[in-house]
Amino acid sequence: MPLTYLHSLIGGALIGLASALFLLLDGRIAGVCGIIGGSLRPAGENQLRNLLFLFGLFLGPVIYRLYFGGWPVVHFEASLGILVFAGLLVGFGTRLGSGCTSGHGVCGLARLSRRSIVAVATFLAFGMLTVAVMNRVR
Repeated sequence: MPLTYLHSLIGGALIGLASALFLLLDGRIAGVCGIIGGSLRPAGENQLRNLLFLFGLFLGPVIYRLYFGGWPVVHFEASLGILVFAGLLVGFGTRLGSGCTSGHGVCGLARLSRRSIVAVATFLAFGMLTVAVMNRVR
């Protein structure tokens, strides 16, 4: 198995493990967008936990670098303006859909949530539509 697939397999397993532990130990869904939103609100009982969770997300690439000797390679073909616009659309969509791909896709599907099944089907359909439109535009 090529090393890139192994990295993806390990990363996916760690995401699943972290999501399962978050649900088992805290009783909450590991929806990253909700956690980010919760960490931006005035101090509450969950703010420290939310900030620690986000710190762990930023720590992942650091651990990767220590283990593999270099940063993960990421390539962006879009301009900064397009990336910012896309990020704002994703943020709007997560509010509209009451969750993001991590909450619905990882946790919701594992719990066989009907709402998450519909949300993930919608994410996938619009993702495929976007790729088809972008390929036509080029």
